[in-house]
Amino acid sequence: MQFPDQFYVQINRRRGLRRRFAYNYGEIMKSVCLKRPGDIALVDISVPQRGKDEVLVRVRSAGICGSDIGAYKGINPLVSYPRIIGHEIAGEIVEVPDDETELMPGDHVVLEPYVYCGECYPCSIGHTNCCENLTVRGVHIDGGMAEYVAHPRHLVHRAPTTIPWELLPLAEPLVIAMHAISQTKAQAGEVVAITGAGQIGLLAAQYALTLGAIPIVIDPVEERLALARRVGVMHTVNPTSCDSLAAIRDISHARMAEVVIEASGDARAIRNSIDYVSYAGRIAFVGWPKSEIPLPTALFTKKELSLFGSRNSVGQFPESLRLIAEGKVDVSVLLTKTVSIDEAPATVVDIAEHPDRYLKVTCLI
Repeated sequence: MQFPDQFYVQINRRRGLRRRFAYNYGEIMKSVCLKRPGDIALVDISVPQRGKDEVLVRVRSAGICGSDIGAYKGINPLVSYPRIIGHEIAGEIVEVPDDETELMPGDHVVLEPYVYCGECYPCSIGHTNCCENLTVRGVHIDGGMAEYVAHPRHLVHRAPTTIPWELLPLAEPLVIAMHAISQTKAQAGEVVAITGAGQIGLLAAQYALTLGAIPIVIDPVEERLALARRVGVMHTVNPTSCDSLAAIRDISHARMAEVVIEASGDARAIRNSIDYVSYAGRIAFVGWPKSEIPLPTALFTKKELSLFGSRNSVGQFPESLRLIAEGKVDVSVLLTKTVSIDEAPATVVDIAEHPDRYLKVTCLI
């Protein structure tokens, strides 16, 4: 039988095995497309052709993120339309560049979705996560909620095969949480107050625990606080049923929190973070507020605070995968359900209409 030129044979030099995958560029594949706000559907598109320095990945799972829901609702100002959604992407390598020596067809991988230019000032100092020309899959460029995706080789990370497909995409939200904690240089023994017990807040709390820090999770939803306690957080605070400031003062023995991670984007929580933090403390803002929020800048000076923006992550995917594989961070606690790619459009709609019913959904493809 004669195969077309697109038939690819990759010799696995590391193991001396031959793996073969047959496909044709331009064949039709399923994808989840957001045509415009409020209009999402399963659409057929062509299998992408791998660029010179890219790998081709057979997508096995993709997370549905809050940014996807914001894009569907038309309130994510960064998204352009039409757009294939999905930036939390895991899959299996199909094809690699000819000079590749580490990745091979069949490897399980996660994709780092932040495609940076490498030339602007932030990139020149290693802050590729906030590149001036950053394009993020599923936001500025098409995402990975499709059967195949081609992605730059240097932004692809091999994953342990022990991590189930439905959990592997959660390595991406974990690195977001890790970066926020890392921005503040939180240390063992320090109190880390975390406002917001969504997926980022809960992951930040778990990462703080791995560092030996003392997380306090603050959220008005008791079910979310229960999840925090389930993953080992000893201190949780519901600001609607108690004096959160007094609670943090009591837990910290009047010192207050050396570190605050603001992971909700809620205006009240952002303002409260200035009160929760200790003198000479550090705050990382990782939640995206819906509007401009006035802040008491005089307190920044009086308390000599260090404030950090925290966007995406840089260099933390390998550690994220290690923490998940070794059970140091339990991402399964976040998973509300898994769905098929056929069910994904309706699931996005339902999450948008009933956000209280969901924490994390992954799509198996």
